Formats: sequence, structure tokens, C-alpha cells
Amino acid sequence: MRVFKFGGASVKDADGVRNLLKVLETTGHDNIFLVVSAMGKTTNAMEKVVDAYFRDKDSVAAELAGVNDYHQEIIRDLFPAMNHTIYKQVKALFDEVQGFLMWNKSPKYNFVYDQVVGYGELISSTIVSAFLNESGITNTWIDVRDYIKTDSNYRDVNVQWEKTQQRVSERIEKGKLYITQGFLGSDDNNFTTTLGREGSDYTAAILAFCLNATSVTIWKDVPGVLNADPRYFEKAGLLNRISYREAIELAFYGASVIHPKTLQPLQRKEIPLYVKSFLKPRDPGTMVGKGEGIEPEVPCFIVKKNQVLMRLSSLDFSFIVEDSIGELFKLLHDHKMKVDLIQNSAISFSVCVDNKFGRLPELLEQLQGKFKITCHEDVSLYTIRHFDAEAIESLQNGKEVLLEQRGKETIQLVVK
Repeated sequence: MRVFKFGGASVKDADGVRNLLKVLETTGHDNIFLVVSAMGKTTNAMEKVVDAYFRDKDSVAAELAGVNDYHQEIIRDLFPAMNHTIYKQVKALFDEVQGFLMWNKSPKYNFVYDQVVGYGELISSTIVSAFLNESGITNTWIDVRDYIKTDSNYRDVNVQWEKTQQRVSERIEKGKLYITQGFLGSDDNNFTTTLGREGSDYTAAILAFCLNATSVTIWKDVPGVLNADPRYFEKAGLLNRISYREAIELAFYGASVIHPKTLQPLQRKEIPLYVKSFLKPRDPGTMVGKGEGIEPEVPCFIVKKNQVLMRLSSLDFSFIVEDSIGELFKLLHDHKMKVDLIQNSAISFSVCVDNKFGRLPELLEQLQGKFKITCHEDVSLYTIRHFDAEAIESLQNGKEVLLEQRGKETIQLVVK
């Protein structure tokens, strides 16, 4: 079987759903396992429902009504006949959400999040399945929660691989077109769980592993994986082929390629991953698979903006060694600072962090009694994989370089 994953941008409106049909007509749709994300920005909207539930219950109904209105507009466009069964199916799903929020007694945010937010995927996959059936492409809708079993670490679960493998092997027949949800699983009590960051891509990889699939294709609104983000770099070009190892390296440094969690099960069975454009399904896109490096061999640029660079040095010129470094990392962890680069010498330690939770003032207050601190806010961290002199010069031009770290294949520059 082949596994296809369509993200939220590909089904954000009725035209997107129609285009999904065209992609399947182009690629063939027998022996396909189709994984669908929530439509458009539905996940964000459902997160607002959860926030309202904990902060202002009077606004829950309005938040949920907004999500419903968005989907009703798409349904009316796709299914003009108001007596179509899809209207009852989608209403039943929204009724389930409302019912849960009425009877739930758990005060745990992560538990409630997982029970509510995943309805975005249940609704989108239901609509897509109905539209394909209406258009003559017979398919089987399944609830992925009956297949992917996890632990109960809500919002960041671990897959129970043996149970998942058994369920997939016993229940899935080859030769059919199946449609299911990304992002979701269930625990031993059959409560809904979510798979965390890049959850729908991970779903596709889990199913591919259990099915011994021939390939996974992620359909996006770009031609494939580029060597740079075109929002920040000119002349971004398509990478035709990337090795598993290289894709993991790029993701580690912050490239918006494929999350390592998605790649790991595919790498274990050497299942190739394709990233292709749902606007041009005949184009080859990018293939991630077994091999070395990238093709073509060009520098790959990654940028993380709004970073903080801290330089710490000991007040008494004593060495910064294991004890003090361990203490530093504990403080960074406690203040939810994501570390993106470190560099140290005998009496100094530099660290570039992401202060997305806004806790820098608290951290600095705790550090000031023990270290001399120089702090640069709003800096950018540039990483170049497979760098050359021209690539480095293009980044340094007109910028103040505050820190440079260079390896055999990778250079990182913190610039102001």
C-alpha cells in the first residue's frame, strides 16, 4: 500500500477538497491509505475552545459555533442537497464535543485538550470521505483511534507499537482506499490521545510501518523540500533527494522539513518518503530515503529569529566546569528556554536560546548573583549545512556577527 497525507492547507476549503479528488484521479486510488489533517486553521480554533473552557466557560459556545460555521460553509459548497447524510454526521460530531464539555469532571488541561482538539480531524476526514464517495471514488472511513494505541501521556504520547501493529494487521485489507485521521490515537481506557508536533505526518509513518507500505507521500502547497525558506532567502531551490540522516540533521537545526519522529519508523524499514505539491501532483517533488547527503549538493540555509544570546563568565575567574554547566542547564530547563547553540571556554559560556515563554527576566535575576552576564536580545541564528565561502559571505554582508561556530559540514552564526 501507499500512504498519502494531506495537511490542513490542502483541505482548507471546498476547492481544496475538490483538488484532493483530482490528485487521487491523477495518482490512482487503489491500495491507498489516506491520512487527513484538520481543515485549515481548525486546530488553532479548537485550542481556543479548550482555553475558553478553562478560562471563561460562557464563551465556549461562541468559539465552537465559529468552528461549526466554517465547516458548514464548506459542506454547503460540496453538498448542495441539504438532505445529504453528511449534515447529520457532522452535527453528531459537534454534539459529541459539546456533550464531553458538559459532563467532563477532569481538571487536567492536557486530558481535556486531547478529547476536544482532535475533532478537527474527525470532521475533516468525514467530509472528505463523503465527498469522494459522492464523486464515485468508493472508500472506507475508519477511526484511527481504534488502530493506533498509545500510553496516557496526553499531548505527547508514546506509541504502543505491538498493539498498533496487531490491530492494523488484523483489520486492514489491501487493495482498498481507506481514509482516516492524522494526529490521533487512544490509550488503554479508549480516551483520545494526540501525537504532538507534526502529529499527522507521524500518523502516516506509523501506519506505513505497520502496513509495510511501499512509500509515504506528504502533499503540501510547495513543490517539495527547498534548500531555504523563500520568505527569508532569495533563490531558494528544490532538493531532489535527501537522505534520512540529512533530513534529521536539517530538522535538528530548525528547518521546516520532516520531524525526526516521523522519519524514524520509515528509516527502520527503508520506506521512502516523498514531499510533493498537491497543486502539481505529476511533478517529482523531493524524495527522502536511504543514501547519503543531498542532491543537488548545495548549501542549505536555516534561520531562527527573535533569539537571545547570553554570554556568562565566572565572577572570580574560576573554571566553568561540569557542576556549573549542569546548574546552568537546569535553570534553562526550569525557565523553558530552548537551547539552540552553546559554546564554552575555560571561564565563559555562551548560549543562544528561544525565549518564546517570555521568562528571560526571571532567569537573568537568578544568574546575576553567580555570573557576569552580557545579554543580546532579538538576534538571529543562521545555520548553513554544506556551507561554502560564498554562502557565508551572503549572510555576513551588512550584519554584526556576535558568535560563530563552525564544524566540518555546518556553520552557525548569531547575528544582530
